[in-house]
Amino acid sequence: MTSLWTQAAGAAARTPDTRNRYVDFLRAVSILAVISGHWLMAAPWVSGGGVRLSNLLEYRSWTHFLTWVFQVMPVFFLVGGYSNGVSWKAAVRDGKSYADWLNGRLQRLLGPVMPLLVVWVVLGAAGTAAHVEPVLLRAGSQMALVPIWFLAVYTMAVVLVPFTYAAWHRFGMWSFWALALAAVLDDVLFFGADLRLLGWLNYGFVWLAVHQLGYAWREGWFAGTRRTLVWAATGLLTLVALVTIGPYPVSMVSVPGEDVSNTLPPKLPMLLIGVVQSGLLISIEAPMRRWLRRITPWTATVLVNGMIMTIFLWHLTASTLLIGGAMVAGDIGLTAVPGSPTWWLLRPVWLAAYLVALAGLAMIFGRFERDRPGIPPAAPWRQVLGAVFVCGGLAFLALDGVAGSGALGIRPVALLPFVGAALASVTPFGRTAVGTAA
Repeated sequence: MTSLWTQAAGAAARTPDTRNRYVDFLRAVSILAVISGHWLMAAPWVSGGGVRLSNLLEYRSWTHFLTWVFQVMPVFFLVGGYSNGVSWKAAVRDGKSYADWLNGRLQRLLGPVMPLLVVWVVLGAAGTAAHVEPVLLRAGSQMALVPIWFLAVYTMAVVLVPFTYAAWHRFGMWSFWALALAAVLDDVLFFGADLRLLGWLNYGFVWLAVHQLGYAWREGWFAGTRRTLVWAATGLLTLVALVTIGPYPVSMVSVPGEDVSNTLPPKLPMLLIGVVQSGLLISIEAPMRRWLRRITPWTATVLVNGMIMTIFLWHLTASTLLIGGAMVAGDIGLTAVPGSPTWWLLRPVWLAAYLVALAGLAMIFGRFERDRPGIPPAAPWRQVLGAVFVCGGLAFLALDGVAGSGALGIRPVALLPFVGAALASVTPFGRTAVGTAA
């Protein structure tokens, strides 16, 4: 850890004054919030000879309000829009092609996920050979691979950056409002006409709308504390109205057993959470940027961002493997009723164990996030088509894990990301420096 801090301090000292450090800080804090939320809410429970891979939201309804704080995926798309706008603008200025720019982005985003998929394909095949119940393999791998849904959606947002950025410059905030209106209409059809399949279109409408807010932030649309706070307050009041008198649940993450989820697929409350978060976070940008000029908080930010993909991708694998080990060892720590006093007393122990397990995985797999010699870009059509294949595979795996009826007990769709990566020339063994985050 001392060596890592020293390396981060060196990188922090070389940071140019023009960099908006607050963007990196929000990215780092958001990833820590995601990890903390997932680990805190995880509530595996052994009872009556069986195991339930449940979460606290099922047992304590008051925790649904906590998701308004821990649901920070809109922040990722907000800072993604900001950094993608800076990066694409610089690429155009420097005469770099779309192929060069996209290659850098895809290597950084998709390269590190390939080792994770390899590990779970191997674990799934080994579990099948050892006659582990398919339902456990499916549930365990699905729980571990939940984070990759974000990559599937965000990568497609990156592919579309030249078009969404051009839309921002031509239409300004109307490029946001058009997507927001599309999200509203989609929800109307979802609830009013019972066209549930159309609800999946909101993965594009909602998250691209929040991504447009990142452009708006970068271009100064949110200038002035009054505007940002009014923006946040309007979003909050609308959100409260929707979950109070509308058809939407309180929880901002999916709760097993509930008929409607605000996230699967995303609905209007997710967009409103993004509106609230963008207003509140941008309102404190000036003092936060001054604070981040200090070496200690900025070094910590650099340290987290240097391994951000690794800890994001592997944090649920760390907890899943530990839970599996506890089951093998006689259900150690798994018999307390979720939400009970004993369960809460065990939380610090479990969180510490998860952290140690994640640190070990980060030491092994963090190498795939480091800068290496550049990878020559494939043709743009290959990169785009490959990204579609990768993201399609990631989406299906996030929904239902790797276990299935295919060869070796692995779902055939698990191979789709590898096909897409080969087509787009994405590899975990190298990436370009093109398109690094702003």
